[in-house]
Amino acid sequence: MPSPGNPSDRRSSSTAFAFLPSRRGLEFVETEERHKMGILDREDRGRVAHLRMNAPEKLNALSDEMLAALKEAFETLREDREIGVVVLSGAGKAFCAGHDLKEMQAGRQAEDGGAAWFGDLFARCSAVMEAIRTLPQPVIAMPHGIATAAGCQLVATCDMAVAAEGTRFGVNGVNIGLFCSTPMVALSRNIPRKQAFEMLTTGEFIGTDRAVELGLINRAVPQDQLEAATMDLAEKVAGKLSAAVRIGKAAFYDQIEMPVQDAYAYTGEVMVRNMMLRDTDEGIRAFIEKRPPDWSQ
Repeated sequence: MPSPGNPSDRRSSSTAFAFLPSRRGLEFVETEERHKMGILDREDRGRVAHLRMNAPEKLNALSDEMLAALKEAFETLREDREIGVVVLSGAGKAFCAGHDLKEMQAGRQAEDGGAAWFGDLFARCSAVMEAIRTLPQPVIAMPHGIATAAGCQLVATCDMAVAAEGTRFGVNGVNIGLFCSTPMVALSRNIPRKQAFEMLTTGEFIGTDRAVELGLINRAVPQDQLEAATMDLAEKVAGKLSAAVRIGKAAFYDQIEMPVQDAYAYTGEVMVRNMMLRDTDEGIRAFIEKRPPDWSQ
């Protein structure tokens, strides 16, 4: 069995996948060549799945197609017991520039001026953000370049984030007359309220030093070290007992919305459930006996 400090070797070689348009919608296809990928590509390295948004010509905007691909990818990952951590990045010079404004403007051609379509768009985007929060595996954002509006929302929604130095973050919709109301939900739950409100009302960007200070990202590293640093973090987490991490992630978000007394009662029950796992018993025994645990994952 793999030791807790190392990812499982069941996927010792990198495996790549793509979400490609087809007559049936978005199709999950295994492929060996990254340059043939669709709008979202996936590469598995051990117990880490790396999702890369692949629309650099649009700064990886959250178009209808991108949202559908992300939704499909997270639904697939939810059932994948071999994956312990997910990394999310963007191809090209930016992580994600938010919604596709040209696509949004095209929605105004409807009889209602686009109201129904806009409502559906924001609901679908919110569903993708919720899919990240409720995914059993931790998700690590790997932003570079810019992360604006719904792109900044993506970073704030992910469980952790490692950014390239010089990355700029903003919820700048107010600059064009559209307040970033849905990105505000994730942002205001990541950083202090007054700082979030300042970003939302001025439309000004912050850099990586400020993003670390506020808690929007975990750390910033030089661009040429970004993938290595992110994968190092991902592999550390993936090397832990996945059942414990899954239980812990769900409990983390549940308890944070509760009054303190209720949170302690709830997390006490969670820890009992965790203690009853066979692999938790094995992990404690191994620690006491000063040996690597023989986990079943």
